[in-house]
Amino acid sequence: MVAFKDHFSRQATDYAKFRPGYPQKLFDYLGSIAPSRQLAWDCATGNGQAAVGLAPVFDRVIATDASEKQIANAQSHKIVEYRVAPAEHSGIGTETLDLVMVAQALHWFDLGRFYGEVRRVLKNNGVFAASAYNLLHVEPAIDEVVNRYYYEVVGPFWPPERKLVEQFADLPFPFHKIDAPKFEMTAQWNLDHLLGYLQTWSSTQRFIAATGADPLEQIIDELRSAWGDPDGARRVSWPLTLRVGAMTQGAAVSSPPTKKR
Repeated sequence: MVAFKDHFSRQATDYAKFRPGYPQKLFDYLGSIAPSRQLAWDCATGNGQAAVGLAPVFDRVIATDASEKQIANAQSHKIVEYRVAPAEHSGIGTETLDLVMVAQALHWFDLGRFYGEVRRVLKNNGVFAASAYNLLHVEPAIDEVVNRYYYEVVGPFWPPERKLVEQFADLPFPFHKIDAPKFEMTAQWNLDHLLGYLQTWSSTQRFIAATGADPLEQIIDELRSAWGDPDGARRVSWPLTLRVGAMTQGAAVSSPPTKKR
């Protein structure tokens, strides 16, 4: 068994409330390239956003997370079966899945072992898809404050694996590559929603645990000034990096080198 690094159970309720949603077109696309639409696995489901997005497309969706608190706060759906399980040992039957989806979580896994699990559970020509997003975009003045918070204020408190999000397009990917369309996540948020989102960052929580102080206090005045009317809704976007591949017979899996931040 792989040790589970739990960076999100503490803020699981806020994670469910403040994380942005994925575009339904993403899941429709994945269904269109899967060999059938019988069964999909949303791995490291968190609050269940991707699982619920997959539900209208597939007959059944299994959604797993190693965090019991995340599963307890996940969105319920009659098509989605939630289970507590680590990514590298899902308990799902061999060669039963049409799609494996990992949304904003691949960087936390032991990739060599996880890719072996993906190969085990996917049908031949089944699809593996992994997505990641990094910094948000609102407008330059707001982006500048958020970027400084990311790199300078809480930067030293990011877990080392977070660096892999910034290098997501270069992660080992031992599947037959499929060129995917571009997608982005969008939301209409007021200032409180943005602050709630920043509060869910693992680096924010690690800063608080280490210092006893709230790092958002260092940027709140600048952010308020840049935002304007705190109740005013603004469009927030996150470009998605999407890696998609097919499980073909004989696909090699090699353990990736450990990367340090």
